[in-house]
Amino acid sequence: MSLAARPRSSRPSVPFRLAPAPLGRAARPTSRRRRSLRFSTAEGVGAEIVGACAGATALTGWALHLDASPAEIALVGALPQLAQLVQLPAAWVTATLGRRRVAIATVAISRQALLPLAFFPFLPIGPGAARALLLAVAGASAVLGVIGNNAWTAWMGELVPARLRGRYFGRRTGLCTLCGTLAGVGVGRLLDGAARQHASGAALAALAVVACAVGAVTTALMARQHDPGGGAPAAPPPLAAALRPVRDPAARALLAYQLVWNASVGLAGGLFTFFLVHDLRAGFTVAALHAATAATLRMAASPAWGRAVDRFGARPVLATCSFAVAGLPLLWIAAGPDRLWPIAIDAVLAGIAWGGHGIASFALPLALAPRRERPFYVAEIAMAGGVAYALAAAGGGLLAPALARAPATYCCSSKHGLELVFLASALGRFASAFLALRIREQGAESLRALHRAARGAMLRRLVDEVRRHAA
Repeated sequence: MSLAARPRSSRPSVPFRLAPAPLGRAARPTSRRRRSLRFSTAEGVGAEIVGACAGATALTGWALHLDASPAEIALVGALPQLAQLVQLPAAWVTATLGRRRVAIATVAISRQALLPLAFFPFLPIGPGAARALLLAVAGASAVLGVIGNNAWTAWMGELVPARLRGRYFGRRTGLCTLCGTLAGVGVGRLLDGAARQHASGAALAALAVVACAVGAVTTALMARQHDPGGGAPAAPPPLAAALRPVRDPAARALLAYQLVWNASVGLAGGLFTFFLVHDLRAGFTVAALHAATAATLRMAASPAWGRAVDRFGARPVLATCSFAVAGLPLLWIAAGPDRLWPIAIDAVLAGIAWGGHGIASFALPLALAPRRERPFYVAEIAMAGGVAYALAAAGGGLLAPALARAPATYCCSSKHGLELVFLASALGRFASAFLALRIREQGAESLRALHRAARGAMLRRLVDEVRRHAA
């Protein structure tokens, strides 16, 4: 599984020290735990490759190959978030059957559910039926992935000690992002080359086969990890466990943030790749390079964000990154077919800010949730954000054509009216970022303390550089 929670993704099989030397022996993971975390990191590399071969870029490629409309493309992009509707049943299954068992089974099936895509070019069906089948396959994989991610997150909450979560997931994210970046660039170049040879269908089908094969390897890697919390509980959880998050003031504040933030992000979230490939005529390779640049910066910044989460708490990191991400859609408005430099700036800022946002978003529910109710906290917070994202994404896909038909004084240059959708997304992000400041996390520092420490660290580095050159 991956962080993003997405469950969006990250992990490789490189041995590394989980904690720096100053930590005492008691804070270090046991040998068995270390082995499990290394297998988890290796499994993440596979998850990144699966995501590159069958994720947003590949699904957008399928949608364009099948002549999908902007609304259908937005729906395909929103499926992973719309699938969050099954979070509560997923939490009950996790709490009843056990974290490890549910995670391994559902993640394995979700990655094999992509196999029908390999047969798309050979099926005797029209484009309309093919698009419906694409939605069905992507939707099934997304639903199973949500169930698996709920169990996996609760499993990781037991496997990774609380005081090491930021550092472990920061390093894990950085290491695994490298593999995902390389895979994504390769997929982009493959799709562009296939399009020039009029072989997009065959290339997309081959990517589906690779995704399923690598998915089988990730299942074996997950099976090598243990669950320190034990197996399934003796009895199904009571109904009160499901209601606990909505009664918890700290969880309610995070739920409110998730609702508003994900609605603002989702409004345009499924349209950026389409805008870059179709309206800006940049091609899949440029889209992959944009993703690669963002991923490289994310890889570089994630360890620092992880240390910040451990030292200052997840809340100040979440708020900082929310404000940083808020204005990024404005850069897309400034771009044009002959003016792609704003997209490059977006890649740099997005890589840094979204890296911290992903780590903080993953760590915060684990910090707020009591151990027994953790699957329900994870479920309800993810469901709130996912449903808001999916509804907003569907709305953005329907809104764009209407804006394109608006008078010229109210619409931008895009033939699909996407710039105004991007503007609305930026305004909503900025407004909702203030909600992150209302979240209460026990032991967390203030936003000012985080910024003061960051300025101090930058000043110390500058002084060290001056001294080094003077010497």
